[in-house]
Amino acid sequence: MATLKIQLPGKGTRVYRIHKKITSLGRSADADVSLAEPSVAESHAHIHFDGREFNLAATDREGELYVNGRKRSKQRLVHEDRIRIGNVELEFSLYDQPGADDPADTGTATELASYKKLYEFSGKLMASYELPALLDQLLDVMIQVSNADKGFLVLMESGEPVVKVARNLRRETIFDAVRQLSDSILAHVIKTRRPLIISDALRDEEFKNSLSVVNLKLTSVMCVPLIEQGNMLGVIYVGNDSVAELFAESHLEVMSVFAAQASLLVRNALLVNDLRLDNRSLQSRIEQIRFGEILGSSPRMQEVFRKVQKVAATDISVLITGETGTGKELIARELHSRSPRAKHPFITINCGAIPENLLESELFGHVRGAFTGAVGNKVGRFQSADHGTLFLDEIGEMPLALQVKILRALQEKVVVRVGDTHSETIDIRILAATNRDLDVEIKAGRFREDLYYRLNVVPLRVPPLRDRGDDIAVLARYMVGRYAPEYGSAVRGLTPNAIAAIKRHRWPGNIRELENRIKKAVVLSDKALLGPEDLDLSPDDLPAILPLAEAKEKFQREYINEVLALNAGNRTKTARDLGVDPRTIFRHLEKGEGDGSLDEHPPEVGSGAGEV
Repeated sequence: MATLKIQLPGKGTRVYRIHKKITSLGRSADADVSLAEPSVAESHAHIHFDGREFNLAATDREGELYVNGRKRSKQRLVHEDRIRIGNVELEFSLYDQPGADDPADTGTATELASYKKLYEFSGKLMASYELPALLDQLLDVMIQVSNADKGFLVLMESGEPVVKVARNLRRETIFDAVRQLSDSILAHVIKTRRPLIISDALRDEEFKNSLSVVNLKLTSVMCVPLIEQGNMLGVIYVGNDSVAELFAESHLEVMSVFAAQASLLVRNALLVNDLRLDNRSLQSRIEQIRFGEILGSSPRMQEVFRKVQKVAATDISVLITGETGTGKELIARELHSRSPRAKHPFITINCGAIPENLLESELFGHVRGAFTGAVGNKVGRFQSADHGTLFLDEIGEMPLALQVKILRALQEKVVVRVGDTHSETIDIRILAATNRDLDVEIKAGRFREDLYYRLNVVPLRVPPLRDRGDDIAVLARYMVGRYAPEYGSAVRGLTPNAIAAIKRHRWPGNIRELENRIKKAVVLSDKALLGPEDLDLSPDDLPAILPLAEAKEKFQREYINEVLALNAGNRTKTARDLGVDPRTIFRHLEKGEGDGSLDEHPPEVGSGAGEV
């Protein structure tokens, strides 16, 4: 058996048996014959054994290679040839020499070394989601462990194979990649989803007539699919055009084991890469729909923004209404920041959060001794907001006695501190907000009508989150992108199922509820993508998806009732407005819930439909 005897400067002699088809020589620890010398390139040369002859060839174009004192790029080796690579002397022998490694042990060690390289690289993949660098490194390792001289990583995009990375043995990018691999071999592996070894493509019964094989003069080819959860991600394709029968079953086993693991890692990297693209798109979308600190593109939010722009520059009082958690204070802040008072204070007081006996003092201030505990003079919120804006949140919670004093302050623009007789002039703009129906409160005697009209010069109704369409998905993604870095979380986005669940949930707590759930999920989850379960959105919590016919019937019932209410119960007018026979409305009322079907033709003249 052929051997190489190597004399390393100052390190003695070592003998290697040359038993593989390709034996690599270089400074890299991954080379079959590792020559740890600065004068040697990472991958300097290789010896190819075709079963009869041993041929030495340089693999690094800059590396020096001498055989028997003569510079060579290629050379057929004969017994006792002396080789110099950099400063390292080697002697080639056709016969076994004492001290040489056992070939069986060497083969086992080589295979174990391959698995070790793949295991170590897997650790690197797990720690990195930088897709371009990850794919380059993946292919470099595959080329190295298979003794190929080139490799291609092909990923499926919209059902079509696309070459994402092409590398050679010197870890350089191959720029004419598409022309250097066989489309017929690639198509075969994609179709069968099975790994493939071709020992000599030009003599292979199945592929020898393929134009790509003939034109490229292919020899050894190995192609392994990347499959994750039944999905075809792509293939790893490696080859060597100068060595026939290079790849053995052991290579295919190593490649297949690594491909199975690499598929999952590549899939995760692709997901994260898609998330980054999605986040860039999200940022662009956010800038388009941002209104100061508020995000919204739905027609109802756009109408709110339009009103804010119109009234912000005035001193008109604005009453902001809407369910709890819809962002009424954000609207108030936007009104202030867009007004001439923006450089002056924006003062907020929650009328429902302060005890009634302390609220007057908070609003108007007090003088020393005004009541037990009043040890000094205190400035109220009205005085603090002078020249600025005072936001009265939850104004519907204010006691009637205080409503009188606020009305006087707004009308006369003066306030009197508790325990004082001296009035103070103020210059403020009042904004108020409530989640209550103040018309109902007025009828119940809990809110003064005169104060209501003073505050409600311009009404602004903030829609609930469930009525804001696609805004909810944008807000959810925005919150994940905001809170994940803030809390040091690994979360990068939301799964499609999470987005669907978010859109279907009713969100009684509106934006505040959405924000709290996302904060909790970001802190507690260790996953890159949040699912419905992370947001406590189980299928039982979500509104049922009705069959189309049932949904149509439900809508028709509700719509008939709505139009009847608008027409004060007038059935004939309702039928006329809806363009249906009046008998349809009668049937609807007789059945209570109605049968949901409408006769879509105008009411007949003289139908006898009465008025209610």
